[in-house]
Amino acid sequence: QVQLVESGGGLVQPGGSLTLSCAASGSIRSINAMRWYRQAPGKQRELVATVTDGGSTNYADSVKGRFTISRDNAKNTVYLQMNSLKPEDTAVYYCNQWITTNRSPQLRDYWGQGTQVTVSS
Repeated sequence: QVQLVESGGGLVQPGGSLTLSCAASGSIRSINAMRWYRQAPGKQRELVATVTDGGSTNYADSVKGRFTISRDNAKNTVYLQMNSLKPEDTAVYYCNQWITTNRSPQLRDYWGQGTQVTVSS
């Protein structure tokens, strides 16, 4: 079985920074794309950032220049460095990883449990 465990959320003032982490564990063979999504109250879940297995990155327009996604393949971990945070960044953040396991070669995605980020003075 595969589990994704997130950490790093919390309360921060506008203009502050936070770093989220999401570590995958279990019988993992390979990890393809890693992504961060977020969902604010009353809104749909939206894609925030993507990093491919080749290291290419992509960002939502709303976070470009402020957020940085990265990965550590040795640790099966994806990070989201968030700078210059704004109140509108307040949401539950979810990581998503596309993984093949030793039990099944079929690529499928897994989700973290979500971590709350609140930007408020």
